[in-house]
Amino acid sequence: MRHRTNQEMSAVWMVKVVGLGLVAISLSVELLGWLGRRLRPRKIRNEVLFFPSEMSCVEHIVNPNSPYTCLCPFPHGVETSFSRLLRILLSASSTLDLCVFAFSNMDLCRAVLALHNKGVIMRVLTDKDYAAITGSQIGVLRKAGICVRCDGGSRGSVYMHHKFAVVDGRLLITGSLNWTLQAVQANMENVLVTEEPDLLRPFIKEFDRLWVCNEPGQHHSLGT
Repeated sequence: MRHRTNQEMSAVWMVKVVGLGLVAISLSVELLGWLGRRLRPRKIRNEVLFFPSEMSCVEHIVNPNSPYTCLCPFPHGVETSFSRLLRILLSASSTLDLCVFAFSNMDLCRAVLALHNKGVIMRVLTDKDYAAITGSQIGVLRKAGICVRCDGGSRGSVYMHHKFAVVDGRLLITGSLNWTLQAVQANMENVLVTEEPDLLRPFIKEFDRLWVCNEPGQHHSLGT
């Protein structure tokens, strides 16, 4: 009787050992998969957008928490170059550096304000003359408390003609597109979106240089 009991105990023990072995193998496979995902080089994002963009409703992108259904006449749920640009811009979670010649597009302004309200730290550089034109959204940004600096025109007739943004210090948005309704809906334009470090670093350096050059007190600038 004792011999048979010992056999039963051995069998139970063997089942436990095999079970633990299977668990260990399963955990090892999961761990190796996790390490593989962490060590695998992350694919660098590169994307090109072309304009003019077809018109569509972007309310759900700019204001996703609204409880109301938009009743505008534009197509809803359509992915366009402009909706892609808005989504990329709104992906900012910590910082946004924006350097633009002309900024009058109200949807882009709403996106920037939404980021500001979420606590994203932002700096905006723009051209002194175009900051004052009718329809410019620069005054709206300033009124909201966003830090804006204007190129003071210290180089005579040279415009601050850049059109780029740096999102979270990791993603570059640049191209020919002015941030205007005309450029988005009626002009042949392009926008490059990239995380390529070799392309990103010079833009970050140039933004920082211009930001320092246009510090209030360096020279007379609009409203600073």
